[in-house]
Amino acid sequence: MRMRKLWPLLMAGSVGAMGFQVASADDYQLLVGSYTAGQSQGIYRLKFDAATGQIDAKPLQVIKSENPSWLTVSRDQRYLFVVNENGPGQADPVGRVSNYAIDPETHALSLINQVQSLGNEPTHSSLSGDASHLFVSNYSVAEDPGGTLAVIPVGADGKLKPVVQMSSHPSSRVNPERQMSGHVHSTVSSPDGKFVFSNDLGADRIFVYRFDPKANPDLPLTAAAPAFVQLPPGSGPRHLLFSADGKHAWLTMEMSAQVAVFDYQNGKLEQTQMIDLAAGQPASDKAAAALHASADGKFLYVSNRGTANQMLVFAIDPASGHLKELQRRAVEGDHPREFSLDPGGKFLLIANQKSNQIVVVERDAKTGLLGKTVQKLPMDAPSDLKFLLRQ
Repeated sequence: MRMRKLWPLLMAGSVGAMGFQVASADDYQLLVGSYTAGQSQGIYRLKFDAATGQIDAKPLQVIKSENPSWLTVSRDQRYLFVVNENGPGQADPVGRVSNYAIDPETHALSLINQVQSLGNEPTHSSLSGDASHLFVSNYSVAEDPGGTLAVIPVGADGKLKPVVQMSSHPSSRVNPERQMSGHVHSTVSSPDGKFVFSNDLGADRIFVYRFDPKANPDLPLTAAAPAFVQLPPGSGPRHLLFSADGKHAWLTMEMSAQVAVFDYQNGKLEQTQMIDLAAGQPASDKAAAALHASADGKFLYVSNRGTANQMLVFAIDPASGHLKELQRRAVEGDHPREFSLDPGGKFLLIANQKSNQIVVVERDAKTGLLGKTVQKLPMDAPSDLKFLLRQ
């Protein structure tokens, strides 16, 4: 791992917002991030009917923003952090991170500020446990300069400060098309907030850092021991999710379409199970993406893209965290990049990026199984879905 300190740089770029309407307090609100090479304008704030599962097609608010592909809502629901997945050849060639204040009554968004991510195609962000720093994963499609992990301080007022630290990782070079350099796909904190795990698709490793901003504000991350978790060659780690009790974790591996299950303790991940999402199927079926657990911790949902385009449902063993497959369901579209369970647990919403739609399906909270489709909402290149909770 290569880490360096970065002194403050000037911010650049601007983001505009369109007018908004006030939603009823009886409805949840849904934020949709998207890619903007086509017709999408950026971020959409929509009304969601928790009883019927219907999304109102008329936006409450539209935020004009370039490629706001990933949304991070603070735990207190006061701020929205957005990665602008820009890079060379795009309308805006500079990777950026934007932050918005969320009105506590209307949920209307208003821009606070924006900073550069100092890398190409930032694809994911997450807040540290104490909300003092934002960890941004610069994926970087091109081999040169490759992907990086950027650390951005967050002020008490929610304002983003310039990047203070960056890390890059050696690549595995197993796949000559996709792994000739590092490609950081996501970075998340441990449940206790003491460690940070960076999943590098180009390296076939999870890199582990200690997080201690009080000891060194300018370099809050230091390599842990061991410094990484080795994964199968050519597997391409994507997203890591910890169980609610903090004892287990699950990881999607995009290129091999697998889910690894780990025991977790004090910064160390020990693999205990490996699940194949597309066993015996052609390579075109292998494109694992998002994973989310139900609020009660009983079920894990995983999306697989490629030609499979499926949502897989697993039962979670509460003692071991091991997975048992319950269902495979078509997403009724193409490229389910992300999805979200509604706060009531009655519906699952799928962002089908390449077929330009959000698909809402019923969910049985007792069995975890997915039922009939209740809505297919046209939406240009949706990439992420986040709910705002009622105040």
